[in-house]
Amino acid sequence: MTAPVASSTQVAVITGADSGIGRATAVRLAEVGMDIGITWHSDQEGAERTAEEVGSHGRRAAVARMDLSQLPDAASVIDELADRLGRIDVLINNAGTGTATPFLELKLENVQHVLDVDLIGPFLCGQHAARRMIRQGDGGRIVNVTSVHEHQPRVGAAPYCAAKGGLGLLTQVMALELAEHGITVNSVAPGEIATPMTGQEDTDVHSERRPGIPLGRPGDAREIAAVIAFLVGPDASYVTGSSWVADGGMIRMGPQAGSHLHSDDWRRP
Repeated sequence: MTAPVASSTQVAVITGADSGIGRATAVRLAEVGMDIGITWHSDQEGAERTAEEVGSHGRRAAVARMDLSQLPDAASVIDELADRLGRIDVLINNAGTGTATPFLELKLENVQHVLDVDLIGPFLCGQHAARRMIRQGDGGRIVNVTSVHEHQPRVGAAPYCAAKGGLGLLTQVMALELAEHGITVNSVAPGEIATPMTGQEDTDVHSERRPGIPLGRPGDAREIAAVIAFLVGPDASYVTGSSWVADGGMIRMGPQAGSHLHSDDWRRP
């Protein structure tokens, strides 16, 4: 366990950093000199591996379990990690879940679970982080990881799309209200990314064929981490209230194209 230490080093807390985009982001931000707070839900070993990678770059890591279906208490983990690492400068709301259930077959408890994890959880985590950033007095950065389905729907994903669309507009409101405190708030909207959530852990994305995506392949989690690193870095100091789509062009093809087009015929007039 990491003991509380006062530090001028920037601290980033990343939810769902036990694998995928969260792990890649933790490592990327450690590479640029940040200490990292890591949350996990079901994969403690994965979170510890992330912490080891952070440590290999000479940065401190603190790990804590967070279950965003247990609200509002779960959001207090943000304060716990900030206490252990001495402060919080960056929050990445990355933890998420989804469904693949037709609209007419959805049960309320399933809808509520997705909304809690993907929308209400980030809302409350954002409040905890922003309040501490304001008390610290030197601004901060919040990035909400949404999805291309922040912008476009998908059959069978009604709660997920509702949550991600809501998180996109929440991002804009947060950006407006927190700007006076020097806190920027943006969203990153990935397309299909090779992660455990999509059943593609440790996949070589360049060996995968996706005819329905203009770049012809899924994305790598490190490609999303690079966008997040830009948004929380000094070069994005004038960027707030924006949604950064990183999807290989998928969104230009319509919501089902990435998974349902099986040839490249569309590339020819």
